[in-house]
Amino acid sequence: MYIIKLDAIDSTNTYLKDMVNVALPKDYTVIVAETQNEGRGQMGAIWQAENGKNLTVSVFKRLKHFDINRQFYISMAVSLAIFKALSTFKIPQLRIKWPNDILSADTKLCGILIENVIKNSNLLGSIIGFGINVNQKFYNNLPHATSMSLLTGVIYNKDEVLSEVLKQLKIYLGILDSKKFTTIKSEYENLLFRKDKPSTFRNSNNEHFVGIIKGVTENGQLQIWTEDEIIKSFDLKEVKLLY
Repeated sequence: MYIIKLDAIDSTNTYLKDMVNVALPKDYTVIVAETQNEGRGQMGAIWQAENGKNLTVSVFKRLKHFDINRQFYISMAVSLAIFKALSTFKIPQLRIKWPNDILSADTKLCGILIENVIKNSNLLGSIIGFGINVNQKFYNNLPHATSMSLLTGVIYNKDEVLSEVLKQLKIYLGILDSKKFTTIKSEYENLLFRKDKPSTFRNSNNEHFVGIIKGVTENGQLQIWTEDEIIKSFDLKEVKLLY
């Protein structure tokens, strides 16, 4: 792996995208920032991270002959890798909240933002950004945020956490390279937050409804068994799982 550590940066994903615009980086090029001024999450959400307390990282993974229609498998593999890494640190009640947040019980521990590099309809690589709350203790107006340290009382060595995450990333992205899609999807679905439990959702019309998460489609839509006993599929912008 080729690891670049920086003190302050706007966004680790943006840094990698600038590199991609010049030439494809080496496989598993890793950007780590102590401070990220413009960190982003899904759908443009801002990622709060106290200086020096957390991991803000982006990894470039080259992809060869990867089916562009299976992009969501990258998200699933990354989610599983971080889940597995955090499990080794005895973080309790871990789950994956669709599409790729990592939770402990109902509090958010890690956010993931994946931006794929596509040229002429070919998927060349993936910029895998993630923020893991490691030692931060206070969050402003984020009642559902938590950190590894808050959950266990332990102050963690961030380099050790990063090393374990990168190890698991190589394992799960290797599974993906081996085209073991059924294995990835099955493991991901088994770890979904609120799977097979009645839950409340809000749709794009701001209407609330009750349903049961059953899994995901090949392209990452959430499958919900609704009150009219029909399994419906929803994109990220079409539905929100309410706590």
